[in-house]
Amino acid sequence: MAKLRPGILLLFVAAQVAVAPASGQDTRIDQILNQLEQVHAFSEVSISPDGKYVTWTQPAASDPEDTEMFLLKWGDPGEKPERITAGTGTETLREHGAVWSPDSSRIAFFSNENSSQDQVFVAPVSGGNARALTNVEGHVRDIRWSPDGTKLAFLFAQGGGGGGPLEAEPAAVGVIGGSIHNQRLTIVDARGGEIRQITPADLNIYEYDWSPDGKQFAAIAAPGPADNNWWIAKLYSVDGATGQMKVLYQPPSVQQIAVPRWSPDGQHIAFIGGLMSDEGFVGGDIFALSSAGGAVRNLTPGIRASPSGFTWRDNGKLIFTATVEGGGAISTLDISTGHTETLWKGSQAMHQDGNFPNFSLASDGRTSAVIRSTWQQPPEIFAGPIGGWRQLTRANADQQPHWGKAESVTWNSGRFKVQGWLLYPENYDSQKRYPMVVQIHGGPANLRSAGWPNAHFDMSVMAALHYFVFFPNPRGSYGEGEAFTKANVKDFGGGDLRDVLAGVAAVLKKVPIDGNRLGITGWSYGGYMTMWTVTQTNRFRAAVAGAGIADWLSYYGQNSIDQWMIPYFGASVYDNPAVYAKSSPINYIKQVKTPTLVVVGERDGECPAPQSFEFWHALKTLGVPTELVVYAGEGHSFHKPADRSDVMRRTLAWFDRYLGRP
Repeated sequence: MAKLRPGILLLFVAAQVAVAPASGQDTRIDQILNQLEQVHAFSEVSISPDGKYVTWTQPAASDPEDTEMFLLKWGDPGEKPERITAGTGTETLREHGAVWSPDSSRIAFFSNENSSQDQVFVAPVSGGNARALTNVEGHVRDIRWSPDGTKLAFLFAQGGGGGGPLEAEPAAVGVIGGSIHNQRLTIVDARGGEIRQITPADLNIYEYDWSPDGKQFAAIAAPGPADNNWWIAKLYSVDGATGQMKVLYQPPSVQQIAVPRWSPDGQHIAFIGGLMSDEGFVGGDIFALSSAGGAVRNLTPGIRASPSGFTWRDNGKLIFTATVEGGGAISTLDISTGHTETLWKGSQAMHQDGNFPNFSLASDGRTSAVIRSTWQQPPEIFAGPIGGWRQLTRANADQQPHWGKAESVTWNSGRFKVQGWLLYPENYDSQKRYPMVVQIHGGPANLRSAGWPNAHFDMSVMAALHYFVFFPNPRGSYGEGEAFTKANVKDFGGGDLRDVLAGVAAVLKKVPIDGNRLGITGWSYGGYMTMWTVTQTNRFRAAVAGAGIADWLSYYGQNSIDQWMIPYFGASVYDNPAVYAKSSPINYIKQVKTPTLVVVGERDGECPAPQSFEFWHALKTLGVPTELVVYAGEGHSFHKPADRSDVMRRTLAWFDRYLGRP
């Protein structure tokens, strides 16, 4: 592959190019996008073990790059949230990661008070100043109290900067891969004192859990670099005194593991195992084994759902969250019989663990706190019995939906039943014929569920501009069980594209959509699917490929997380290039007729910018209408509001240009 000359990206930096007006409704586009940027976001919701208090994190009002934490004694309607902070309460800090002591009397959290570096602090719930427990240099995350409340464990990468594969990659200069900063399991006394790193420097700890007696840990670990090797991580036990580690389970290559949790009697360790394309986006089956090692048992074989997190209720039962049928559920599981009972089911995906947890359970196994959001309800904090939650915040009361109703749609494709979401236009008129845009989610092991739109490449806003929007969850997605999630192995773009096209056909029979005015788009794996789709069919009149992949062979050597590909392709690109080539859009590029906008972040490590250059260059050479926009300094996830808005404005203008509004 030809190398890019230094500075070539600057030719297409979005900030240097004015956005051409899309139509007379551009003011409305700006209003909607500006409104979405003003949505009050919540994260890290947590309920105290005694069920009396709820905490959460939200962006700081003065600087959204910083975060603030709040505490609410939610049982009294007259109570108001109070800020939890290591500072005076008047300054803006980066504070996050609040976790409760077992007796609900203290909260541990991270704060950068008096430093640019996050440190571990502990604050009493009854009031009083927070106390710093650490003074370290490096990346810290994931605090957990010991069962007796006397110690705290956390993950610490000395000298490391944190980040992750979704963040912007540093400039690739100097010795590449020469410095590895592994996260090590670290312990500190809850009253302060010596910090002790107990796991070896050559292993990166991704997740862990204390044993009930506080003497051991269950840990998921692999050699560094951390961003790349999560896909080959093993389950270990760790001796809390000596740091000695023992491998308990090495998963097969088609399985990744997450969420290790020790049973209350100390006899078992359970975890989630499945085909997962991204660290922290959890789905699979629930497994258990003896805490001494031995045979592993699948507790949810054949379940038509994808468990995403769980809590031991007692030694024989679990409460777990799962994605199911394009939404979510909270259920109990009897580990001896495999019997499950659904406690709540809805259109929103619920996650107890992973990158974006929105559900927290108190010790009684009934009282919980959640962040709830649908297309008709902006995010807010709720608490109460599972399914009987009471709204606690009204930060987004002024937000109004600018789209029509959302409807779950199912259809048959081959041996599978497939689900997707159809979002109607605002002020829908059954006598009109509408254009439609199809957005395919990333992953592929992920799904689209109901949720208030965000400002980063969410096509829901197009429903405010008189489009139908269709969000299919094709094979490879979560929500229908492991057989469905694994159904695109060695077949990227095959069955999943058939599922998408069958879904489009089903929708066209249902509502008045003009079959000659269809658009296709997606980000990450959805960007790849967009590039692939336009090489396989002329069904779509316009396309927007966000952070896509044009050539799996060259991508293997360019991206920062190549280990994720082996479970899907069955071998490295060097051992079986043919299986990569058959799913590479660039090999079918001469079949493209669809006008395609290509957008990507300059420092994207997951889907590097050269992939977008390659696809755009081919289309330009072949005379297909195309445009490439590369956003300076952005990674796989965009952080600058101006860049997020610019991507959406260009996308809307592109579809308006080639599809037209009714």
